Amino acid sequence: MNSTELKEFLDEKVIQYNNQDFIESDPVQIPHLFTQKEDIEISGFLSASIAWGNRKMIIKNSHKMMELMGNTPYDFVMSHSDEDLARLETFVHRTFNGHDFAGFIKGLKHIYQNHNGLESVFAKNQEKDSLQKSISEFKKIFFETDHLARTQKHISDPLNNSAAKRINMYLRWMVRQDAKGVDLGIWKSISPSVLSCPLDVHSGNVARKLGILSRKQNDAKALLELDTKLREMDAKDPVKYDFALFGLGVFEGF
Repeated sequence: MNSTELKEFLDEKVIQYNNQDFIESDPVQIPHLFTQKEDIEISGFLSASIAWGNRKMIIKNSHKMMELMGNTPYDFVMSHSDEDLARLETFVHRTFNGHDFAGFIKGLKHIYQNHNGLESVFAKNQEKDSLQKSISEFKKIFFETDHLARTQKHISDPLNNSAAKRINMYLRWMVRQDAKGVDLGIWKSISPSVLSCPLDVHSGNVARKLGILSRKQNDAKALLELDTKLREMDAKDPVKYDFALFGLGVFEGF
């Protein structure tokens, strides 16, 4: 395929997968349960943070997280007691355990109490065509509270050459506004043009087969290469192609 044919092909796949049917099998359904801005942000952040492995298990455990917070995530974050945090100790998703969960709750409270919320922190350090510095600075602020050293591994740092797939996916959920009903688009202070593709095994393999990614590892350098190609296809909304790459990989075994 030449570049024009490739863009047409991927644009068709975006239309095929970027619709409300996608929500049923994706953890983006969790923030869709809520209407208050802070509930959407927090539920989305926690769900995205455990989004690796089996998708059904991710969704099941994300629902469990919400239940452990009484299905009022913002209220829980801001007014939890030590007893409330102790209840979280039973939680486990792969290597993310109840102690990590409690550490995340403390970090979120710090963000809302002292830094004007998640949107404000991510918006502050955005660059002309990237949020990767924002993610790195967010991680520093998030872990200014007491936490176990092990908990830090659950937030990736792009400046340490991570593709930061889960946070980039979370940012897509919060920032993209396309009236298709999948991404929530509640953050207005960040442009979709600066988002990065959530690069994982599926999207990476499909991108390589399509010739828009040559680097073998799924790291920050690969993400920059992929982002550059996707911005050439749509500078205003490059990560819409995540739907195409993910759909081709997961649903079509491309």
